[in-house]
Amino acid sequence: MTQINSIFSTLKSALKAHGMTYADLAKRINLSEATIKRIFAEENLSISRLEQISQVMNMEISDIISLMKERQFRLKQLTEEQELEIARDPLLILVGVCVLNRWELEDITSKYNISEYQCVQKLARLDRLKIIELLPNNRIKLLVSPNFQWRKNGPMQNVFRETIGREFFKTNFVKENEMLVVLNGTFSRNSSLEFHKKIHKLAQEFENINLDDTGVPMKQKSGVTAVLAIRNWQFGAFESLQK
Repeated sequence: MTQINSIFSTLKSALKAHGMTYADLAKRINLSEATIKRIFAEENLSISRLEQISQVMNMEISDIISLMKERQFRLKQLTEEQELEIARDPLLILVGVCVLNRWELEDITSKYNISEYQCVQKLARLDRLKIIELLPNNRIKLLVSPNFQWRKNGPMQNVFRETIGREFFKTNFVKENEMLVVLNGTFSRNSSLEFHKKIHKLAQEFENINLDDTGVPMKQKSGVTAVLAIRNWQFGAFESLQK
């Protein structure tokens, strides 16, 4: 995540903490909601505009920078042992994935067949793992960094990889909310590295949209998974024909 990404991610979190939507912000600084959405989507902001948005929240630019630095020091990755503890417990995986997507306790218990008692138990374990801080009245404070990632080839990635292979592709991808794009090409090393950067940028955009929708009622949302992958590969049948 670049410094610009971090600043905008921090701004979004600050707006959420102040209970402000893009529409609220637009009214306060005399811009259209569409303009505000464009500013955050393009991540293009002048210093004077940043100061204006900060002041709406009774903050200074220095406060935003301090908050950004604080977020950067948050947990970015678990140890192998910590991930293994989660990976061995399907219910803990469920609750963990939900809180990483900024769900509250009532969101989880209303969506899934899990009691409040069970959910609080799992939240307490996530608290011990320092992924969240379980606050009074079972409110959840996320402690991980905005660029938190599961370990490469770690226990959780192994769980997801097995599940993707077994379940994710069991569809024809013809429904309105489904899409499958398979591309083949021949890239130079530089072109491959450039495309990797574009994938990372798209992944960040996915997270930005996920964050933007935090305030949307749960009944109006559904779980979405995107798989972004690229590797040097060709059909096995092609390999047998190579010279």
